[in-house]
Amino acid sequence: MPITVRSGVILGLSVAAWSFIMGFTGWYKQPSLWILAWLVVPMQIGILLWTLRDLAPTTGYGRQVWNGVSISLLGSMIIYAASILSTTMLFPHYFQDLETLGRQIMAKQGLSPAQIEAAVRAQAPMQTPRASAMAGAIGTVVTGFLTSVVAAGWLRKK
Repeated sequence: MPITVRSGVILGLSVAAWSFIMGFTGWYKQPSLWILAWLVVPMQIGILLWTLRDLAPTTGYGRQVWNGVSISLLGSMIIYAASILSTTMLFPHYFQDLETLGRQIMAKQGLSPAQIEAAVRAQAPMQTPRASAMAGAIGTVVTGFLTSVVAAGWLRKK
């Protein structure tokens, strides 16, 4: 299996596994632990750096960027599918739980009921399985592109 395919699969499965851990432990229901969801970003950067470092001696800058983006694209497809699975089958009340928590947090912050309703309505388009999964996939590709642009230049200089 080519290293870029292997790395894309590792990326997708790693992020999916972390998301499942967040769900099965119920950490997504604890606002103080929401920051843990962002551990997928250093995870992705680490996987990309590991792969691009191995490819650097035989690959030019443009090809390095393409490899990083390719890894991220493959990973994002797995992440998208895992997110859909997670929010529709494994944790079907995920968005309802987040809305309830959001309402509680906003009430504690002193927002009026009208302000809370307006905020919930504004967030509603992103609170669907498809929109949430797409945001994760797009974030993965963008992070992969930016990381690859920087890493390819940095690794080629060594």
